Amino acid sequence: MHVVIVLDHPYTLKSSENIPHKRSYSAALTKNSVDILKAHNHTVDLIDLQADHFNPVIDKQGLTNWRTKEYVDEQSQNYLLRLKKVDEIIFTFPVWWEVMPAMLKGFIDKVFCKGQIIKIDGQRQILSLDTKIRILTVMGTPRFIYKLHYRNPLENMLKRGVFGKMGLKNFKIAYFNAEDQSEVKRANNLKNIGKYIL
Repeated sequence: MHVVIVLDHPYTLKSSENIPHKRSYSAALTKNSVDILKAHNHTVDLIDLQADHFNPVIDKQGLTNWRTKEYVDEQSQNYLLRLKKVDEIIFTFPVWWEVMPAMLKGFIDKVFCKGQIIKIDGQRQILSLDTKIRILTVMGTPRFIYKLHYRNPLENMLKRGVFGKMGLKNFKIAYFNAEDQSEVKRANNLKNIGKYIL
């Protein structure tokens, strides 16, 4: 299996080690995912949006390109070509204000360009319909509050709005609360990340 992992965290993958004020649980989830996938003989391609200095903003020219061309810009083209070759895409990021950070939202906006959409039997497609989508998120909001009070905005947006519109049905999301969990629980989640991605 070939997998692309898209990480969005300001500290980049370098913050996967447990060093206070220089650590990211999202990065730790990403690093452990890479290690587990490789241990199972899968190939992994990492897109670290912050390390790549990805610009999430669609300016005037970018919007014109989005509407009239196959790609918004060269970097978005590169990312999409990589995504089209995979069996699984894993997105790893923190949840801020109940949704993903702006850089990942811009990634979705720019990479899944209108010029790439094809229709087959009335279904809009950009990626193979067999592509698996996995979401690994880190948030401080208790899960039941996120579900009942906020009504799962992230899952609604990604599962129904983005990937559902593309016809991708193999979608799973996992929420991790690194703030309120013990060191042992966080370490166990990292060790057992394979159950979410394999």
